[in-house]
Amino acid sequence: MSKAFIANSGIITAIGDDFGLNNYSLKNLNHGITISSILQTTHQLPVGEVKMSNAYLAERANLRFEVFNRKPQKLTKFPRTALLSLMAAQEAWLQLERKSKGLKIGFISANTVGGMDLTERFYTAFLKDKTSGNIDDIRNHESGAITELVHDALGLNGWDTTISTACSSSANSIMMAARMIEHGHYDVVIAGGADSLSKFTLNGFNSLMILDKDLCKPFDQNRKGLNLGEGAAYIVLANEKAVEQFKITPLAFVSGYANANDAHHQTASSPEGKGNRLAMMKALEVAQLSTQQIDYINLHGTGTANNDSSEGNAIQDLFMNKVPVSSSTKGYTGHTLGASGAVEAVFSLMSIKDQIAWPNLRFENRIEGLNWSPITELFPKKIEHVLSNSFGFGGNCSTLVISKV
Repeated sequence: MSKAFIANSGIITAIGDDFGLNNYSLKNLNHGITISSILQTTHQLPVGEVKMSNAYLAERANLRFEVFNRKPQKLTKFPRTALLSLMAAQEAWLQLERKSKGLKIGFISANTVGGMDLTERFYTAFLKDKTSGNIDDIRNHESGAITELVHDALGLNGWDTTISTACSSSANSIMMAARMIEHGHYDVVIAGGADSLSKFTLNGFNSLMILDKDLCKPFDQNRKGLNLGEGAAYIVLANEKAVEQFKITPLAFVSGYANANDAHHQTASSPEGKGNRLAMMKALEVAQLSTQQIDYINLHGTGTANNDSSEGNAIQDLFMNKVPVSSSTKGYTGHTLGASGAVEAVFSLMSIKDQIAWPNLRFENRIEGLNWSPITELFPKKIEHVLSNSFGFGGNCSTLVISKV
């Protein structure tokens, strides 16, 4: 089977609108969590918001098309999730596109919120007057519409599909893409995901009482909840044939992956982390690695009481007294939901590139019952294998292993 090499990547989050800026923010411990200004809401809660309006995102995306001699697209009716998705996918794909002739290309994208930001705009107007509201605002409401919009805007004409499995969504899209490459179904698969902030999401998480009113403290004993975020990230997975055609030397490949489900609760993991442990264990088996060979764990680490203790227990049970250097990066970006698996896969790629493990911001006290703690400073070390966790509602648990070539 062919390895699923990472040919390129693209990312946009609250800490930067491309790979370089995100990398700079991680290295300089610059988080992007603030009170929202783009999302207009009565809840004054800290979020990881991309400080660009929809109109500006559309303008930036079209400027990128022009740089690559592509015609500008009509993006004014794109939902925010699609605009974020397009920005990250452009960065990942456009510089490779000109060398892709004859390759079989797929596109797998994930999200959970769809076009909710425009739906909310329609609903607000409709509540005031049943004859008002622009029907175009709900045309791209469902999650699959986001994938189709971005697929077409990129000029792709191959197979595409959408994955929506809560917070594990884009990790699952990368897992599916890796399998498609390994089994020879495609030469190239662009995989990742996006999500945008919306009133629906913010209110929903607020009703669950799992939002921190201050900056989140993942994996701290005194954690009070998560900060929501928005963003997008994609990686271009390629087989040997495509790598040769692109004339690139890949830095890393997706060596392992697994999805498991503990079926414990709609919005909570089992206390002992059964699904979490199973996903990590199976991903290591696929990668043919032992626990001792993992150099860094990018934790799911949302900052909620249930998530962090569940993940912590699973890691302690699997790695025992030899837990690798570990940290959650959600203190930088907030929890980007359907985008988080891909965002953190790109952060894992950065760790391999720079041979640095990222610090867990705002950690102070170890969780009671755990024999390990996340790191709190930039940690230079030899990194060949990164394990990245993404655990979603409904017990949908996914783990990726990203390895240095």
